[in-house]
Amino acid sequence: MTIYSKGETLLQVKDLSLIYDNKCILRDINFSIEDIIRPGIQQGQVVSLIGRSGIGKTQLFRTLSGLQKPDRGQILVRESRPWSLRPVHAGDMGVIFQNYYQFGWRTVEQSLMLAAHQNKGLMGREAEAILEYAAQFDLSDVLKRYPRQLSGGQQQRVSIIQQLLKGSDFLLLDEPFSGLDVCVLDKVVNLLLKVSLSHEFKTLIIVSHDIVTTVAISDTVFILGKQDGVEGSTIVRSIDLMERGLAWQPNVQEEKAFGETIREIKACL
Repeated sequence: MTIYSKGETLLQVKDLSLIYDNKCILRDINFSIEDIIRPGIQQGQVVSLIGRSGIGKTQLFRTLSGLQKPDRGQILVRESRPWSLRPVHAGDMGVIFQNYYQFGWRTVEQSLMLAAHQNKGLMGREAEAILEYAAQFDLSDVLKRYPRQLSGGQQQRVSIIQQLLKGSDFLLLDEPFSGLDVCVLDKVVNLLLKVSLSHEFKTLIIVSHDIVTTVAISDTVFILGKQDGVEGSTIVRSIDLMERGLAWQPNVQEEKAFGETIREIKACL
């Protein structure tokens, strides 16, 4: 089994509830994400949020990002100097929506430059950083193009680079595997794994209906579901894939324990 340990808390959700039109949508959501430490490896975190359609994943997604305020509870994120936890604010997390929205009147390079200028850590190195990311994600030849001239996969990679350039430690991804063919799917999976290894505190939170693909690249799974007789969705199960020896394994889908875990997850939905 891979050697690892857990360090400081990077994100903590405490007693979160959300009510809409007098109806409880989310109830008593509690979970935390800790820094994963692996000897000799810069290891980020990949967490999946799984649940049925209409269960409240989108509302939880928006609340985690700071775009929507909960009615009760709080979301705390890591503050590096000094190390502490503080309430999340809109803009703290990079959000990559399913439609990969881009400014249609700006070239890829112009959009990326706009994102880079929001990162004080890149001051004076914006153009250099854009070229580095473009080369890393195979987009060097499309920097002068407009969004309408890009494929869906290229638009997705541009959206991810935008958020990386902004410098957020957290990336929220809404259905990143939706509508992709097998070849493109493999590229996106490899891309996300590459992002997770780019910094120790880089944390990906994935909301997806593609259970197998999502779990295969995750270290932790949180299942959003209902409890009998109680209104509102909550976290009904959390699964530590590291404890099961199913994290960071390149051919994990072939493991018997992986198949058993997928069946366990589906039984909770």
